[in-house]
Amino acid sequence: MSDRVAIVAMAQTRFERKKGGERFQEMVWEVVKQVREQTGLDFHKPGQIDSAVTCSDDFFDSRTISDAPMGDLVGAHLGPEEKVAQDALQAVFYGWVGILSGHYDVSLVVAHCKESQASSRNLITHAAFDPLFSRGVGLDYLTAAALQARAYLHKFAIPAEQTAAAVVRDRRHAGLNPKAQEQRPVTVKEVLSSKPICDPLRELDIYPVSDGAVAMILAREKRAKELTKKPVWILGGGNCYDSYFLGDRNLADSYSLRQAAARAYQMAGIKNPRPDLDLAEISAQCSYQELLWLECLGLAEDGKAGKWIAARGTNFDGEFPVNTSGGALAGNPLLVSGMARAAECFLQLRGEAGKRQVKGAKRALAHGTTGPAGQHHCVMVFSNE
Repeated sequence: MSDRVAIVAMAQTRFERKKGGERFQEMVWEVVKQVREQTGLDFHKPGQIDSAVTCSDDFFDSRTISDAPMGDLVGAHLGPEEKVAQDALQAVFYGWVGILSGHYDVSLVVAHCKESQASSRNLITHAAFDPLFSRGVGLDYLTAAALQARAYLHKFAIPAEQTAAAVVRDRRHAGLNPKAQEQRPVTVKEVLSSKPICDPLRELDIYPVSDGAVAMILAREKRAKELTKKPVWILGGGNCYDSYFLGDRNLADSYSLRQAAARAYQMAGIKNPRPDLDLAEISAQCSYQELLWLECLGLAEDGKAGKWIAARGTNFDGEFPVNTSGGALAGNPLLVSGMARAAECFLQLRGEAGKRQVKGAKRALAHGTTGPAGQHHCVMVFSNE
């Protein structure tokens, strides 16, 4: 890999439970306009933005070909645009490899989602399952998560107080992030006494309905240095799919995440992730995933992440900061979550995270996931050096 790629600009909306006064095109233009202003870039001129990657979903947008309305907004009229219908970190990954391939020099990556438009997220994620063997028993992402939570928590005899501590930490961090949706702090007691939704998950264990968008501009090394004084370099990335049927997977673990992380670490030259990284942003739609994903990323010993979180070792001012943005549990749309994690890494590595800034941060990890019980994972490592 002779040439490097960097994120040179980033913008995100505030995440909200319902952006009732905005169409999704307006959300997208809000962030696209900002990243263009940050760089002074235009579309389809020599040395300007020469490609686009968008992340959207037909079901959440309530239309087929959900990227069709994005064309003009991202400069793709008579130009290249690729759609990713997974977690948006995969869109960043796609934009990165497109530049590495030599086809492009500067790429615009945008993700959007208005979950509030759906009558039920569960009805949408229900459609992701096989119609013959899985839908008939009522599976959706929530019920799949509950099955995984039960398997993981039982395997290691993890008390509910430890998963609740992850919610408490994320909400504390969200209170320091002006873009976060749920900024009110909560206690372990509040989490444990919140409304039961799908055993063993309670209301505060589950990420809230959310609307929002994120945009980034990626550039080849020479252009990156021309466009910003503070490029955030992509050191490595990896992704992996697990088996489609839940019954074919060990739900108490995540093979696909371990594989994605190993690929990203190898490319980034990470030998031991805990000392080699300064912070991590993890996409966890449910509280137990905060623990399980940390362990599969090699940042905590199996079965031990909960104790570490409860002891405040992952607070932004702790031993190893996790989800300084507030994470998905403070509110990010399902599709946008991984890109929101990369956005926080961008801010941290540029020293622009405000009250939640991690001192001396040089390397950061972003994680995104899609599919039931973490079927697909993407991991990316960033650096400011």
